[in-house]
Amino acid sequence: MTAPAAKPHEKGVALLTVLLLVAVMAAIAVGVLDDIRFGIRRTFNAAAATQGQYFALGAEELARSRIRRLLERDPARTSLEGGWNGRPIVFPVDGGQITARVSDGTGCFNLNSVVTTGGGEPFVRREQGVRQFAALLTGLGVDGGESLASGLAEWIDSNDVGAPGTEDDGYLRDALPHRTAAAPLAEVSELRAVHGFTAPIYAAIRPYVCALPTTDLSPVNINTLPFDRAVVLSALTEGAVSPGAARSVLASRPTDGWRDIAAFWSNPAFAGMAADAPVRNQITLRSRYFTLQAEVAFADGQVTLSSLFETPPSGDIRLAARRWTHDE
Repeated sequence: MTAPAAKPHEKGVALLTVLLLVAVMAAIAVGVLDDIRFGIRRTFNAAAATQGQYFALGAEELARSRIRRLLERDPARTSLEGGWNGRPIVFPVDGGQITARVSDGTGCFNLNSVVTTGGGEPFVRREQGVRQFAALLTGLGVDGGESLASGLAEWIDSNDVGAPGTEDDGYLRDALPHRTAAAPLAEVSELRAVHGFTAPIYAAIRPYVCALPTTDLSPVNINTLPFDRAVVLSALTEGAVSPGAARSVLASRPTDGWRDIAAFWSNPAFAGMAADAPVRNQITLRSRYFTLQAEVAFADGQVTLSSLFETPPSGDIRLAARRWTHDE
């Protein structure tokens, strides 16, 4: 007995069903292939980023080597001999290159010096640091330097006593309420959260300030202090030496740097300063901090690393900070 022949419209339905199944399977296949392709790409990007980070860590070791050579050349003195300060070192690698810049980390005003430890509080206001920061702001043409410097000290100190609006009471009334840090700055960009430090003021002072991992008064190596940052030297004297006079002092710096701190202080610009001025302990011939800016271009990607090294008198080279971004 033979099966009945399919009707023409039934053949059409069967064909449409097959075509629909083929279309669905093709769409699924395309989706699976896209997932595989994107998965492979994500894996490649992750591997490239990891490799780029390893290259950047290699730049840290390169920086350690450079700093070690500087210390071995003269443990008591760091100068600009050799043109190392900020000079880019380009190191090619397979598929890219590493660019590293080692710079002196003491050619700036330490924002954390506006406080000190002791007095029954973790961090208390340091008047000398506040006056020096105010002098720096004034030297840079920023209005209201004393108020801004005082506001930074209240932001960092660990008590809740200060002029109205400079402690938690003022910040909790902001559009985005927050409290003061009650701790030293980890990086300069935190200054943007302090009342009064507008974008123009921040841009004006950024090249001259830093946030070192210490509340010590700014340790400045006058053998490496850039000529265009002479205002930092002026600020340490609280304006007793004008920025112009400070530039003249740096202009008289020997090619290989001062070898005797007394020779530096013998400059006529300091004639009016007291012999026991505390600032004399801030001026050194040896750099205590060094910075590294490393950029790695690898496999169409970019990795950025900013590191800070501390070199205590013991001769060690310690990593004090590391950020996977530009130091802003």
